[in-house]
Amino acid sequence: MDIAAQTIPLAIDSIAMENSQLASQREELADIIRRHCRSDGAQPTAVPGLTLFRGSACAAQTCAVMNSVFAMMAQGAKRILVGDEAYDYDARHYLITSVDLPMLSRITHACATQPYLGLALNIDPLKIGELAAAMPTNRTLEAVDRGIAVGLLSADIQNAALRLARLLDNPADIPVLAPIIERELLYRVLAGPLGGRLRQAVASGSHSHQIVRAIDWLKANLDQPVSIEQLADLANMSKSSLHYHFKALTAMTPLQYQKQLRLHEARRLMLLADHDAASAAHRVGYESPSQFSREYRRMFGTPPARDVAQLRLVDGEPTGAPEHAANATV
Repeated sequence: MDIAAQTIPLAIDSIAMENSQLASQREELADIIRRHCRSDGAQPTAVPGLTLFRGSACAAQTCAVMNSVFAMMAQGAKRILVGDEAYDYDARHYLITSVDLPMLSRITHACATQPYLGLALNIDPLKIGELAAAMPTNRTLEAVDRGIAVGLLSADIQNAALRLARLLDNPADIPVLAPIIERELLYRVLAGPLGGRLRQAVASGSHSHQIVRAIDWLKANLDQPVSIEQLADLANMSKSSLHYHFKALTAMTPLQYQKQLRLHEARRLMLLADHDAASAAHRVGYESPSQFSREYRRMFGTPPARDVAQLRLVDGEPTGAPEHAANATV
């Protein structure tokens, strides 16, 4: 019998079996999310760091500063905007972020009968560092890849995520099994094609890790003027190296990154803390209200007061509101 003639059908059968397995897992995961996230929005869970999401319509954009996260969905599709770059993903893909990134997101495929159903797991850099130290390095950590990426879901990654979600039906198992399954899921992601991005962000001395120090300073000193020289000294880089690697990681320059951080926080203050535009602008470091209004309109499409009023239109509740990373619809 011709061995070559048998190899192709076997390979096709293997792919078909894996696709069938992935589809079956997605259906089970969708059922779990439906039962534990019964209304639109974000639903924190008893599993530490795990949040479920539901959306019954292609709603307005939401904005958030996203922490390091693993995200996937069982149903629907989304678009994430970081800087000028768009990332589309659906139930066949997963998304990771390795650093804190200001972003806009929008559900692009959902309806009442087939809602968007997703989950996100916060990524602890310390756990990534521990796992990475036990794994062989398959590429140089001097490279700086974008701090956000979309990859094709493997059966191993999806299965680990599903087993983590299954714990919601057996809460007594969570204290013992959740850390074990979370570790496996992080390992699968690290061992996959996007894992290098997470390694870079936690590897001491790597360019990505140096940029993370600069990002942490910008977040902690939101209302302060940016000194590129100060950031470069903090990151132990030259000014040109800081600019190059910062943009490679975040898709933005340090000044663009800070501006987006400021505008996201100002929007949150106006919507959730009842600040007016002038006080919110001053709170995040703007000296000129007119400059704040111009940059706000350029980013969100409408002037500050009108934007906030529109966000409050539906039943008096914020819609499309700025979200914290833990509640961001990813």
